[in-house]
Amino acid sequence: MSKKIIAIIAGAVAAITAVAVTIVAVRNKADTYRLLKLFEFEGTGIVSRESKGDITPYTNMVLESGDKISLNTGVMTIQADEDKFIHLDENTTIQLVASGTSANSKTSIEIIEGGITSDIRNKLSVDSTYEINTPNSAMSVRGTVFYTYTYEIDGVKYTRTCCFDGEVTSRLVYKDGTESEEIVSVPKGKEVIIYEDGTTTDYLYAEPQDIDYNSLPDEVLLQLRDMIELENKDLSITSPEITRILEGPYYVTFVYDGTEFGTQIVQKGEQAEVPFLNPSTTGGWDFNFDEPIKRDTTIEWN
Repeated sequence: MSKKIIAIIAGAVAAITAVAVTIVAVRNKADTYRLLKLFEFEGTGIVSRESKGDITPYTNMVLESGDKISLNTGVMTIQADEDKFIHLDENTTIQLVASGTSANSKTSIEIIEGGITSDIRNKLSVDSTYEINTPNSAMSVRGTVFYTYTYEIDGVKYTRTCCFDGEVTSRLVYKDGTESEEIVSVPKGKEVIIYEDGTTTDYLYAEPQDIDYNSLPDEVLLQLRDMIELENKDLSITSPEITRILEGPYYVTFVYDGTEFGTQIVQKGEQAEVPFLNPSTTGGWDFNFDEPIKRDTTIEWN
């Protein structure tokens, strides 16, 4: 074999090898790439990063694992990978921890205050996890739409989780950081509320309850309506039902001794009227009739 032929063969082998190395490199890069960014932001907020301090957020900002993210006013949506969208309520602060590859992603969100709506559009792979943690609970999913909100009343800390599609699993987290062995399943259309009063951490109700959509924030209802109308999602509430909650008219129900006494239909922002007849000679309606009606309302006689 001539030196010229040998040189040609060697060159061809080198070229093939280079192409193969390039393909492997591209594959490895694709396998390890995880998208983590601010998909949408308008308003006021802060991204706190250990290496840089406080950063003013902006749409398409690339986020890092460990970032503490706050939305004070406006709208903020975080995108993790191609199919996980996290919508923050106003006055919400979370810490985001993300690891793994696109094939075995590990996403953990600690809600420090406020609430978030999670939209997991594709079922997670067997090796992937998505978890929401609060001071008194831990939630995990495979693929779903759900809302988690933390709040405090008279020193008691609460976590509310509403499942609009799929299923969420919930565990109690005790004050010492340990978790309960019991796993509570929250199916589509149900919610759980967990409380911690300093001595006891437990579920407010023995079983998951029907979601009280009437008490959800407007921004959450608007997000759900967008999912239904723009993404064609089949959620536990319909678009017309959401519109009536947001825009009215509303039903004001008067209750005496556990029984419905009467009902009024009131337009949004208008006031309910004191019933002409009283159900009893003693007592009164437990309501400030100067307040405008913003949701379906039940008024009881005390």
